[in-house]
Amino acid sequence: MTINAPHFSRRRFLGSMLTLAGTGAAPFALNLAAMGNAAAQSAGDYKAMVCLFLNGGNDAFNTVLATDSASWNEYLRVRNTGGSDSIHLPGTGETGGVLPIVPATAQAGRSFALHPSLGPLKELFDGGRAAVVANVGTLIAPTTLAQYKAKSVALPPKLFSHNDQQSTWQSGQPEGASVGWGGRLGDLAMAGNANAMFTTISAAGNTVFLSGQQVRQFQVGQAGAVPIRGISANLFGTAAGTSALQAILADAGNDLIEQEQKSAVQRAISSQSILSGAMLAAGPTGVPNPTSYINPTTGVAATNPLAVQLQTVARIIGGRSALGAKRQVFYVTLGGFDTHDRQKIQQADLMARLAHALAYFDTTLAALQGTDLRRQVTTFTASDFGRTFTSNGDGTDHGWGAHHFVVGGAVRGRDIYGAFPASGLGHALDVGSGSLLPTISVDQYGATLAKWFGVPDSQLGEVFPNLANFTQRDLGFMNT
Repeated sequence: MTINAPHFSRRRFLGSMLTLAGTGAAPFALNLAAMGNAAAQSAGDYKAMVCLFLNGGNDAFNTVLATDSASWNEYLRVRNTGGSDSIHLPGTGETGGVLPIVPATAQAGRSFALHPSLGPLKELFDGGRAAVVANVGTLIAPTTLAQYKAKSVALPPKLFSHNDQQSTWQSGQPEGASVGWGGRLGDLAMAGNANAMFTTISAAGNTVFLSGQQVRQFQVGQAGAVPIRGISANLFGTAAGTSALQAILADAGNDLIEQEQKSAVQRAISSQSILSGAMLAAGPTGVPNPTSYINPTTGVAATNPLAVQLQTVARIIGGRSALGAKRQVFYVTLGGFDTHDRQKIQQADLMARLAHALAYFDTTLAALQGTDLRRQVTTFTASDFGRTFTSNGDGTDHGWGAHHFVVGGAVRGRDIYGAFPASGLGHALDVGSGSLLPTISVDQYGATLAKWFGVPDSQLGEVFPNLANFTQRDLGFMNT
Protein backbone atom coordinates (compact mmCIF):
# COMPACT_ATOMS: atom_id res chain seq x y z
CA MET A 1 0.00 0.00 0.00
CA THR A 2 1.29 3.45 -0.89
CA ILE A 3 0.79 6.22 1.65
CA ASN A 4 0.20 9.70 0.28
CA ALA A 5 3.13 11.37 1.98
CA PRO A 6 1.84 14.97 2.15
CA HIS A 7 -1.02 13.87 4.37
CA PHE A 8 1.44 12.56 6.95
CA SER A 9 4.25 15.05 6.54
CA ARG A 10 6.09 16.71 9.40
CA ARG A 11 5.31 20.10 7.87
CA ARG A 12 1.58 19.46 7.90
CA PHE A 13 1.72 18.15 11.48
CA LEU A 14 3.59 21.25 12.67
CA GLY A 15 1.19 23.47 10.76
CA SER A 16 -1.73 21.86 12.49
CA MET A 17 -0.08 22.32 15.88
CA LEU A 18 0.46 25.99 15.15
CA THR A 19 -3.19 26.37 14.28
CA LEU A 20 -4.28 24.56 17.44
CA ALA A 21 -2.00 26.71 19.52
CA GLY A 22 -3.68 29.79 18.17
CA THR A 23 -0.60 31.25 16.49
CA GLY A 24 -1.73 30.14 13.07
CA ALA A 25 0.19 32.76 11.08
CA ALA A 26 2.24 30.30 9.05
CA PRO A 27 -0.63 28.00 7.98
CA PHE A 28 -2.84 31.00 7.17
CA ALA A 29 -0.10 32.59 5.07
CA LEU A 30 0.53 29.33 3.24
CA ASN A 31 -3.18 28.94 2.70
CA LEU A 32 -3.46 32.46 1.29
CA ALA A 33 -0.61 31.84 -1.12
CA ALA A 34 -2.30 28.66 -2.32
CA MET A 35 -5.60 30.41 -2.96
CA GLY A 36 -4.43 32.52 -5.88
CA ASN A 37 -7.10 35.17 -6.31
CA ALA A 38 -9.76 33.44 -4.27
CA ALA A 39 -12.28 35.08 -2.00
CA ALA A 40 -10.08 35.69 1.02
CA GLN A 41 -7.64 37.82 -0.96
CA SER A 42 -10.10 39.97 -2.83
CA ALA A 43 -12.91 40.24 -0.28
CA GLY A 44 -13.41 43.89 0.52
CA ASP A 45 -17.00 43.04 1.35
CA TYR A 46 -18.59 40.53 3.71
CA LYS A 47 -20.39 37.30 2.88
CA ALA A 48 -21.82 34.56 5.06
CA MET A 49 -23.39 31.21 4.32
CA VAL A 50 -25.81 29.58 6.76
CA CYS A 51 -26.46 25.84 6.49
CA LEU A 52 -29.87 25.02 7.95
CA PHE A 53 -29.91 21.26 8.45
CA LEU A 54 -33.29 19.55 8.76
CA ASN A 55 -32.35 16.58 10.94
CA GLY A 56 -34.13 13.32 10.27
CA GLY A 57 -34.92 13.53 6.55
CA ASN A 58 -37.60 15.99 5.47
CA ASP A 59 -40.55 14.76 3.41
CA ALA A 60 -40.11 16.95 0.32
CA PHE A 61 -43.26 15.62 -1.34
CA ASN A 62 -45.38 17.52 1.21
CA THR A 63 -43.03 20.53 1.23
CA VAL A 64 -43.05 21.50 -2.45
CA LEU A 65 -45.87 19.93 -4.44
CA ALA A 66 -46.80 19.64 -8.10
CA THR A 67 -50.48 20.64 -8.34
CA ASP A 68 -51.30 20.26 -12.05
CA SER A 69 -54.18 17.84 -12.51
CA ALA A 70 -52.16 14.78 -13.49
CA SER A 71 -49.65 15.28 -10.66
CA TRP A 72 -52.28 16.09 -8.04
CA ASN A 73 -54.45 13.13 -8.93
CA GLU A 74 -51.47 10.78 -8.60
CA TYR A 75 -50.51 12.46 -5.32
CA LEU A 76 -53.99 11.85 -3.91
CA ARG A 77 -54.13 8.29 -5.27
CA VAL A 78 -50.99 7.29 -3.38
CA ARG A 79 -50.99 9.54 -0.32
CA ASN A 80 -54.68 9.74 0.54
CA THR A 81 -54.92 6.48 2.44
CA GLY A 82 -58.18 7.48 4.10
CA GLY A 83 -58.99 8.25 7.73
CA SER A 84 -57.17 10.48 10.18
CA ASP A 85 -53.83 8.78 9.47
CA SER A 86 -53.71 9.87 5.83
CA ILE A 87 -50.63 11.95 5.01
CA HIS A 88 -52.03 13.91 2.03
CA LEU A 89 -52.47 17.68 2.25
CA PRO A 90 -55.68 19.52 1.36
CA GLY A 91 -55.97 20.89 -2.16
CA THR A 92 -55.73 24.47 -3.33
CA GLY A 93 -59.51 24.99 -3.34
CA GLU A 94 -59.99 24.05 0.31
CA THR A 95 -59.59 26.16 3.43
CA GLY A 96 -56.08 25.72 4.76
CA GLY A 97 -54.98 24.25 1.46
CA VAL A 98 -51.55 24.23 -0.12
CA LEU A 99 -50.10 27.62 -1.09
CA PRO A 100 -49.71 28.15 -4.87
CA ILE A 101 -46.41 29.54 -6.17
CA VAL A 102 -45.67 30.68 -9.71
CA PRO A 103 -42.03 30.10 -10.71
CA ALA A 104 -40.46 32.60 -13.09
CA THR A 105 -39.44 29.74 -15.37
CA ALA A 106 -42.35 27.60 -16.45
CA GLN A 107 -42.09 23.81 -16.47
CA ALA A 108 -44.40 22.64 -19.24
CA GLY A 109 -47.78 21.53 -17.99
CA ARG A 110 -46.81 21.79 -14.32
CA SER A 111 -48.05 24.00 -11.49
CA PHE A 112 -46.70 24.11 -7.95
CA ALA A 113 -47.47 24.90 -4.33
CA LEU A 114 -45.91 24.94 -0.86
CA HIS A 115 -47.04 23.28 2.37
CA PRO A 116 -49.85 25.26 4.07
CA SER A 117 -47.56 26.10 7.03
CA LEU A 118 -44.97 27.80 4.81
CA GLY A 119 -46.84 31.10 4.39
CA PRO A 120 -43.92 33.35 5.45
CA LEU A 121 -41.58 31.42 3.13
CA LYS A 122 -44.04 31.81 0.25
CA GLU A 123 -43.80 35.57 0.82
CA LEU A 124 -40.01 35.35 0.52
CA PHE A 125 -40.39 33.26 -2.65
CA ASP A 126 -42.89 35.68 -4.19
CA GLY A 127 -40.63 38.58 -3.20
CA GLY A 128 -37.71 37.10 -5.13
CA ARG A 129 -35.55 36.25 -2.10
CA ALA A 130 -36.15 32.50 -2.03
CA ALA A 131 -35.83 29.71 -4.57
CA VAL A 132 -36.47 25.98 -4.71
CA VAL A 133 -33.79 23.58 -5.94
CA ALA A 134 -35.51 20.37 -7.02
CA ASN A 135 -34.45 16.81 -6.30
CA VAL A 136 -31.05 17.29 -4.68
CA GLY A 137 -29.22 14.38 -3.12
CA THR A 138 -25.94 12.62 -2.52
CA LEU A 139 -24.38 11.42 -5.78
CA ILE A 140 -20.88 10.51 -6.89
CA ALA A 141 -21.68 10.82 -10.60
CA PRO A 142 -24.81 11.31 -12.74
CA THR A 143 -26.87 8.14 -12.37
CA THR A 144 -29.81 6.67 -14.27
CA LEU A 145 -32.32 4.26 -12.81
CA ALA A 146 -30.88 1.43 -14.94
CA GLN A 147 -27.37 2.20 -13.68
CA TYR A 148 -28.64 2.31 -10.10
CA LYS A 149 -30.31 -1.07 -10.39
CA ALA A 150 -27.30 -2.62 -12.14
CA LYS A 151 -24.86 -0.90 -9.76
CA SER A 152 -22.83 -0.02 -12.82
CA VAL A 153 -21.77 3.39 -11.47
CA ALA A 154 -20.34 4.34 -8.10
CA LEU A 155 -23.08 5.08 -5.58
CA PRO A 156 -22.88 6.88 -2.24
CA PRO A 157 -22.23 4.28 0.46
CA LYS A 158 -24.90 3.33 2.97
CA LEU A 159 -27.85 5.02 1.31
CA PHE A 160 -30.97 5.50 3.47
CA SER A 161 -28.93 5.42 6.71
CA HIS A 162 -29.44 8.52 8.88
CA ASN A 163 -25.94 8.94 10.29
CA ASP A 164 -24.18 8.05 7.06
CA GLN A 165 -26.30 10.23 4.81
CA GLN A 166 -26.11 13.19 7.19
CA SER A 167 -22.35 12.85 7.02
CA THR A 168 -22.33 12.36 3.24
CA TRP A 169 -24.45 15.49 2.75
CA GLN A 170 -22.07 17.47 4.94
CA SER A 171 -18.72 15.98 3.96
CA GLY A 172 -19.01 13.71 0.94
CA GLN A 173 -18.18 10.65 3.07
CA PRO A 174 -20.24 8.38 5.36
CA GLU A 175 -20.11 8.46 9.16
CA GLY A 176 -16.54 8.76 10.41
CA ALA A 177 -15.55 11.61 8.09
CA SER A 178 -13.48 14.33 9.78
CA VAL A 179 -13.72 17.18 7.26
CA GLY A 180 -16.87 18.76 5.81
CA TRP A 181 -17.37 21.00 2.81
CA GLY A 182 -18.24 23.96 5.02
CA GLY A 183 -14.88 23.41 6.73
CA ARG A 184 -13.11 23.17 3.38
CA LEU A 185 -14.64 26.52 2.46
CA GLY A 186 -13.36 27.81 5.80
CA ASP A 187 -9.85 26.56 4.99
CA LEU A 188 -9.87 28.69 1.85
CA ALA A 189 -11.49 31.73 3.44
CA MET A 190 -9.83 31.99 6.84
CA ALA A 191 -6.74 33.81 5.55
CA GLY A 192 -8.95 36.80 4.77
CA ASN A 193 -10.28 36.99 8.31
CA ALA A 194 -8.32 38.90 10.95
CA ASN A 195 -9.20 36.19 13.48
CA ALA A 196 -9.51 32.78 11.83
CA MET A 197 -11.15 31.38 14.97
CA PHE A 198 -14.48 32.87 13.88
CA THR A 199 -14.54 31.57 10.31
CA THR A 200 -16.81 28.54 10.83
CA ILE A 201 -19.35 28.80 13.65
CA SER A 202 -22.00 26.35 14.82
CA ALA A 203 -25.03 27.43 16.85
CA ALA A 204 -26.14 23.79 17.05
CA GLY A 205 -23.30 21.79 18.55
CA ASN A 206 -20.53 19.80 16.91
CA THR A 207 -20.89 19.08 13.19
CA VAL A 208 -18.58 17.55 10.61
CA PHE A 209 -19.88 20.12 8.11
CA LEU A 210 -17.74 22.90 9.64
CA SER A 211 -14.58 20.90 10.30
CA GLY A 212 -11.67 21.70 7.98
CA GLN A 213 -8.10 20.58 7.52
CA GLN A 214 -6.92 23.77 9.26
CA VAL A 215 -9.98 25.68 10.37
CA ARG A 216 -11.64 24.56 13.60
CA GLN A 217 -15.35 25.10 14.12
CA PHE A 218 -16.29 27.45 16.93
CA GLN A 219 -19.39 26.41 18.85
CA VAL A 220 -21.73 28.92 20.46
CA GLY A 221 -24.87 28.76 22.55
CA GLN A 222 -27.83 31.11 22.79
CA ALA A 223 -25.79 33.54 24.88
CA GLY A 224 -22.79 33.37 22.53
CA ALA A 225 -19.42 31.78 23.28
CA VAL A 226 -19.65 29.17 26.03
CA PRO A 227 -17.37 30.18 28.93
CA ILE A 228 -15.33 27.78 31.04
CA ARG A 229 -17.29 27.49 34.25
CA GLY A 230 -15.68 28.71 37.40
CA ILE A 231 -12.85 30.88 36.06
CA SER A 232 -14.59 34.24 36.44
CA ALA A 233 -16.97 33.58 39.33
CA ASN A 234 -16.64 31.92 42.70
CA LEU A 235 -16.13 28.20 42.13
CA PHE A 236 -18.05 26.14 44.69
CA GLY A 237 -19.06 29.43 46.30
CA THR A 238 -15.55 30.57 47.14
CA ALA A 239 -12.95 32.81 45.51
CA ALA A 240 -10.28 30.35 46.62
CA GLY A 241 -11.81 27.71 44.36
CA THR A 242 -11.63 30.05 41.38
CA SER A 243 -8.01 30.95 42.14
CA ALA A 244 -7.07 27.29 42.38
CA LEU A 245 -8.70 26.52 39.03
CA GLN A 246 -6.97 29.46 37.36
CA ALA A 247 -3.62 28.26 38.73
CA ILE A 248 -4.20 24.76 37.39
CA LEU A 249 -5.10 26.09 33.95
CA ALA A 250 -2.03 28.33 33.88
CA ASP A 251 0.42 25.59 34.89
CA ALA A 252 1.19 23.47 31.83
CA GLY A 253 4.35 21.83 33.12
CA ASN A 254 6.89 20.39 30.70
CA ASP A 255 4.69 17.74 29.10
CA LEU A 256 3.87 18.54 25.45
CA ILE A 257 0.29 17.31 25.79
CA GLU A 258 -0.23 19.46 28.87
CA GLN A 259 1.18 22.45 27.00
CA GLU A 260 -1.18 21.86 24.09
CA GLN A 261 -4.07 21.53 26.52
CA LYS A 262 -3.08 24.82 28.14
CA SER A 263 -2.92 26.49 24.73
CA ALA A 264 -6.39 25.20 23.85
CA VAL A 265 -7.82 26.42 27.16
CA GLN A 266 -6.19 29.84 26.86
CA ARG A 267 -7.47 30.11 23.30
CA ALA A 268 -10.98 29.27 24.50
CA ILE A 269 -10.79 31.92 27.22
CA SER A 270 -9.45 34.52 24.82
CA SER A 271 -11.95 33.77 22.04
CA GLN A 272 -14.86 33.81 24.48
CA SER A 273 -13.79 37.26 25.61
CA ILE A 274 -13.32 38.52 22.04
CA LEU A 275 -16.65 37.23 20.79
CA SER A 276 -18.57 38.42 23.84
CA GLY A 277 -17.21 41.91 23.28
CA ALA A 278 -17.94 41.90 19.55
CA MET A 279 -21.37 40.34 19.04
CA LEU A 280 -24.47 42.46 19.33
CA ALA A 281 -26.79 42.24 22.31
CA ALA A 282 -30.08 40.38 22.11
CA GLY A 283 -33.23 42.45 22.50
CA PRO A 284 -34.32 46.04 21.89
CA THR A 285 -30.81 47.50 22.04
CA GLY A 286 -29.34 44.98 19.60
CA VAL A 287 -30.84 42.14 17.57
CA PRO A 288 -34.60 41.94 18.20
CA ASN A 289 -35.87 38.84 19.93
CA PRO A 290 -37.94 36.53 17.70
CA THR A 291 -41.67 36.61 18.17
CA SER A 292 -43.42 33.38 19.11
CA TYR A 293 -44.55 31.11 16.31
CA ILE A 294 -48.00 29.52 16.24
CA ASN A 295 -48.34 25.75 16.18
CA PRO A 296 -50.76 25.25 13.24
CA THR A 297 -52.40 22.21 14.85
CA THR A 298 -52.91 23.46 18.40
CA GLY A 299 -52.96 27.22 17.79
CA VAL A 300 -50.62 27.65 20.75
CA ALA A 301 -47.85 30.25 20.62
CA ALA A 302 -44.39 29.02 21.54
CA THR A 303 -40.70 29.88 21.35
CA ASN A 304 -39.05 28.80 18.10
CA PRO A 305 -35.57 27.37 18.89
CA LEU A 306 -34.51 27.70 15.25
CA ALA A 307 -35.30 31.41 15.26
CA VAL A 308 -33.23 31.76 18.46
CA GLN A 309 -30.28 30.05 16.73
CA LEU A 310 -30.60 32.47 13.81
CA GLN A 311 -30.75 35.39 16.24
CA THR A 312 -27.39 34.24 17.61
CA VAL A 313 -26.03 34.08 14.06
CA ALA A 314 -27.30 37.60 13.38
CA ARG A 315 -25.68 38.85 16.58
CA ILE A 316 -22.32 37.45 15.45
CA ILE A 317 -22.74 38.87 11.95
CA GLY A 318 -23.42 42.20 13.61
CA GLY A 319 -19.98 41.97 15.22
CA ARG A 320 -18.20 41.12 11.96
CA SER A 321 -16.17 44.35 11.85
CA ALA A 322 -14.91 43.96 15.41
CA LEU A 323 -14.01 40.35 14.62
CA GLY A 324 -12.29 41.31 11.37
CA ALA A 325 -14.45 38.79 9.51
CA LYS A 326 -14.85 38.85 5.73
CA ARG A 327 -16.16 35.34 5.13
CA GLN A 328 -18.06 33.16 7.59
CA VAL A 329 -19.89 29.84 7.43
CA PHE A 330 -22.60 29.09 10.01
CA TYR A 331 -24.55 25.98 10.95
CA VAL A 332 -28.02 25.77 12.55
CA THR A 333 -30.44 22.86 12.87
CA LEU A 334 -34.10 21.97 13.18
CA GLY A 335 -34.78 18.42 14.31
CA GLY A 336 -37.75 16.06 14.27
CA PHE A 337 -38.02 15.23 10.56
CA ASP A 338 -37.80 11.44 10.89
CA THR A 339 -41.56 11.23 10.43
CA HIS A 340 -42.30 7.51 10.35
CA ASP A 341 -45.41 8.28 12.43
CA ARG A 342 -47.89 11.15 12.76
CA GLN A 343 -46.24 12.90 9.83
CA LYS A 344 -49.12 15.18 8.90
CA ILE A 345 -49.24 16.75 12.37
CA GLN A 346 -45.51 16.76 13.06
CA GLN A 347 -44.45 18.16 9.72
CA ALA A 348 -47.03 20.94 9.85
CA ASP A 349 -45.43 22.16 13.07
CA LEU A 350 -41.90 21.80 11.67
CA MET A 351 -42.80 23.71 8.50
CA ALA A 352 -44.30 26.50 10.62
CA ARG A 353 -41.06 26.75 12.61
CA LEU A 354 -38.96 26.72 9.45
CA ALA A 355 -40.92 29.47 7.72
CA HIS A 356 -41.19 31.60 10.85
CA ALA A 357 -37.44 31.42 11.51
CA LEU A 358 -36.44 32.21 7.91
CA ALA A 359 -38.81 35.18 7.78
CA TYR A 360 -37.47 36.45 11.11
CA PHE A 361 -33.88 36.14 9.87
CA ASP A 362 -34.73 37.96 6.63
CA THR A 363 -36.40 40.83 8.50
CA THR A 364 -33.52 41.03 10.98
CA LEU A 365 -30.83 41.15 8.29
CA ALA A 366 -32.78 43.83 6.41
CA ALA A 367 -32.11 46.35 9.16
CA LEU A 368 -29.10 45.02 11.07
CA GLN A 369 -27.26 48.05 12.46
CA GLY A 370 -29.20 50.18 10.00
CA THR A 371 -27.81 48.24 7.04
CA ASP A 372 -29.54 45.79 4.70
CA LEU A 373 -27.31 42.71 4.79
CA ARG A 374 -29.64 40.33 2.98
CA ARG A 375 -27.54 40.30 -0.20
CA GLN A 376 -24.49 39.33 1.83
CA VAL A 377 -26.00 36.39 3.72
CA THR A 378 -27.40 33.25 2.06
CA THR A 379 -29.22 30.51 3.96
CA PHE A 380 -29.78 27.09 2.43
CA THR A 381 -31.49 23.95 3.65
CA ALA A 382 -30.00 20.47 3.78
CA SER A 383 -31.26 17.17 5.21
CA ASP A 384 -30.31 13.51 5.59
CA PHE A 385 -32.45 12.57 2.57
CA GLY A 386 -35.99 12.83 1.28
CA ARG A 387 -38.67 10.27 2.03
CA THR A 388 -40.80 7.73 0.20
CA PHE A 389 -43.81 8.83 -1.81
CA THR A 390 -45.77 5.93 -0.36
CA SER A 391 -47.15 5.97 3.17
CA ASN A 392 -46.34 3.41 5.83
CA GLY A 393 -49.66 4.08 7.54
CA ASP A 394 -49.40 7.55 9.06
CA GLY A 395 -45.85 8.43 8.04
CA THR A 396 -43.15 7.81 5.46
CA ASP A 397 -39.87 5.93 5.30
CA HIS A 398 -36.31 6.87 4.32
CA GLY A 399 -35.80 8.09 0.77
CA TRP A 400 -33.07 9.82 -1.23
CA GLY A 401 -33.54 12.97 -3.34
CA ALA A 402 -35.44 15.97 -1.97
CA HIS A 403 -36.31 19.59 -2.74
CA HIS A 404 -34.48 22.37 -0.90
CA PHE A 405 -34.76 26.11 -0.26
CA VAL A 406 -32.16 28.82 -0.77
CA VAL A 407 -32.95 32.18 0.83
CA GLY A 408 -31.24 35.57 0.65
CA GLY A 409 -30.99 38.83 -1.23
CA ALA A 410 -28.40 37.44 -3.65
CA VAL A 411 -30.64 34.51 -4.61
CA ARG A 412 -32.27 34.54 -8.02
CA GLY A 413 -35.56 33.87 -6.36
CA ARG A 414 -39.15 33.15 -7.36
CA ASP A 415 -38.05 30.13 -9.35
CA ILE A 416 -37.55 26.37 -9.24
CA TYR A 417 -34.13 25.14 -10.37
CA GLY A 418 -33.79 21.70 -11.87
CA ALA A 419 -36.45 19.57 -13.56
CA PHE A 420 -39.23 18.86 -11.07
CA PRO A 421 -39.74 15.06 -10.94
CA ALA A 422 -42.94 13.25 -11.84
CA SER A 423 -45.40 12.53 -9.06
CA GLY A 424 -46.29 8.97 -8.23
CA LEU A 425 -44.71 5.56 -8.56
CA GLY A 426 -42.92 3.60 -11.26
CA HIS A 427 -41.46 6.59 -13.10
CA ALA A 428 -37.88 6.99 -14.34
CA LEU A 429 -36.60 8.33 -11.00
CA ASP A 430 -38.36 5.91 -8.65
CA VAL A 431 -35.79 3.70 -6.91
CA GLY A 432 -38.51 2.09 -4.80
CA SER A 433 -41.70 3.23 -3.03
CA GLY A 434 -41.43 6.53 -4.87
CA SER A 435 -38.05 7.40 -3.34
CA LEU A 436 -36.36 9.81 -5.76
CA LEU A 437 -33.13 9.17 -7.60
CA PRO A 438 -31.49 12.65 -7.34
CA THR A 439 -30.95 14.64 -10.53
CA ILE A 440 -28.85 17.34 -8.81
CA SER A 441 -25.90 16.39 -6.62
CA VAL A 442 -24.98 17.96 -3.31
CA ASP A 443 -21.67 18.87 -4.99
CA GLN A 444 -23.47 20.93 -7.65
CA TYR A 445 -25.74 22.54 -5.06
CA GLY A 446 -22.80 23.42 -2.80
CA ALA A 447 -20.56 24.56 -5.65
CA THR A 448 -23.16 27.09 -6.77
CA LEU A 449 -23.15 28.54 -3.26
CA ALA A 450 -19.36 28.38 -3.05
CA LYS A 451 -18.97 30.30 -6.30
CA TRP A 452 -21.13 33.09 -4.88
CA PHE A 453 -19.05 32.92 -1.70
CA GLY A 454 -16.01 33.74 -3.82
CA VAL A 455 -14.30 30.43 -4.50
CA PRO A 456 -12.85 30.48 -8.06
CA ASP A 457 -13.73 27.73 -10.52
CA SER A 458 -10.19 26.38 -10.32
CA GLN A 459 -10.60 25.58 -6.62
CA LEU A 460 -14.16 24.26 -6.50
CA GLY A 461 -12.79 20.74 -6.92
CA GLU A 462 -10.82 21.11 -3.69
CA VAL A 463 -14.08 21.64 -1.82
CA PHE A 464 -16.23 19.20 -3.82
CA PRO A 465 -14.09 16.27 -5.06
CA ASN A 466 -16.95 14.70 -7.05
CA LEU A 467 -17.78 17.90 -8.93
CA ALA A 468 -15.52 16.90 -11.84
CA ASN A 469 -18.00 14.11 -12.64
CA PHE A 470 -20.77 16.60 -13.42
CA THR A 471 -21.02 18.85 -16.49
CA GLN A 472 -23.03 21.61 -14.82
CA ARG A 473 -21.04 23.21 -12.01
CA ASP A 474 -23.25 26.25 -11.46
CA LEU A 475 -27.02 25.74 -11.17
CA GLY A 476 -27.68 29.45 -11.65
CA PHE A 477 -29.69 30.20 -8.52
CA MET A 478 -27.19 32.77 -7.17
CA ASN A 479 -26.35 36.23 -8.45
CA THR A 480 -22.54 36.09 -8.54
